[in-house]
Amino acid sequence: MPTSLIDRLQLPAGPVSLADHDPSATPGLKGGKAEGKAALEAMDPELFDLEEKLLAGGYVGDPRRVLVVLQGMDTSGKGGVLKHAAGVFNPSALRITSFGKPTEEERAHDFLWRVERAVPAAGRIGFFDRSHYEDVLIQRVHQMAEPAEIERRYGAINDFEQRLVEAGTTVVKCMLHISPDTQKERLLSRLETPHKQWKFNPGDVDERAVWPAYTEAYEIALERCNTEAAPWFVVPSDHKWYRNWAVATLALEALRGLDLGWPKPSYDVDVQRARLVGETW
Repeated sequence: MPTSLIDRLQLPAGPVSLADHDPSATPGLKGGKAEGKAALEAMDPELFDLEEKLLAGGYVGDPRRVLVVLQGMDTSGKGGVLKHAAGVFNPSALRITSFGKPTEEERAHDFLWRVERAVPAAGRIGFFDRSHYEDVLIQRVHQMAEPAEIERRYGAINDFEQRLVEAGTTVVKCMLHISPDTQKERLLSRLETPHKQWKFNPGDVDERAVWPAYTEAYEIALERCNTEAAPWFVVPSDHKWYRNWAVATLALEALRGLDLGWPKPSYDVDVQRARLVGETW
């Protein structure tokens, strides 16, 4: 039986070195860009079927749902995944949440407050564009919180994700792994393309100067929060077409793993049919 992409990309337990993961690799996919795009489109029928079954289950009380968490350096493609990979899903079953700089209201609460409010409802598939991991990544790199508070957050994240899983959520955490050279190419492309210049932030160049610190922060977060309940997947993302296919495939395999079926009615079908056939008005 072919190895699933979940098996190929799931991060093993233990110390993490991102240098051991090739951001330009394409595990599980033969061919190049054309094949990757075709494989993504070919998922549509099965995804639609599984989504409908998940949605139907939620309607009748099945608590199961799927949450896809996207984390990565700037230009790693979180928005691209939402456009291309999440785009193959049925919008009626989707909830997409983008986490930016916390608002004044959000800062008045614990860092997980805004995240808990964004968890998809039963029967839905949620995508997080950035997430609760920002609070142990950028805040660690730029020392925006005390070391003791950063340390507390790893445990709080694990507890939070464990609660999600126990409540019926399948959590698919994707670290979109790119190289510094690829990021530089993508930033230059934004500068050189008028309709992309709005996406460029001069601060992104400043952040490149602390790339090693971000790498360390990611490695710590990946190691500390890589649990049996909610494991991490390192998705090579130098090739956009591979990244999109890989994230969609991980979500598809998560749905397959739920062994979804159409919920059985709580009423007698024959009785209800007879009522309709026998109407006299």
